[in-house]
Amino acid sequence: MKMNLIHTAVIFAVLAGSTAVYAQMGPDQGGGQWGHGPGQPMTAGQRLVHMTKQLNLSDAQQQQIKPILESEAVQMQALRAESSLSPQERMSKMTLIRQSTSEQIKPILNTDQQQEYEQMMSRHSHGGPGQNQPQGEAPPPQ
Repeated sequence: MKMNLIHTAVIFAVLAGSTAVYAQMGPDQGGGQWGHGPGQPMTAGQRLVHMTKQLNLSDAQQQQIKPILESEAVQMQALRAESSLSPQERMSKMTLIRQSTSEQIKPILNTDQQQEYEQMMSRHSHGGPGQNQPQGEAPPPQ
């Protein structure tokens, strides 16, 4: 019972933070920084564009990474559609899929790109600045 309450509180905090961030976006951002709306995951193509900009991927790297991201998207979509899983099971499986994707992408990147990719994944897994802060506390300075 206690764990369910904790999970519910964490989910509520993430949703509240996401809503606040989305509400602050300007009209020129069209439903999110990368063109997806609230509650909508980025497509494999949008993720590739984002990674290309952040990591300065070469054309060859993009061609290698694109099918990996597409495969992950298909797996995640199937997982979201699976109604027999508990939220904990679904999150656990999503984490495994993300880890597998990351393990496939890392060898394609050079050393500098791998370091930046690790930082990107760390920021993503923590929900971005201020998302996991206790209520009433400001996020740490960047």
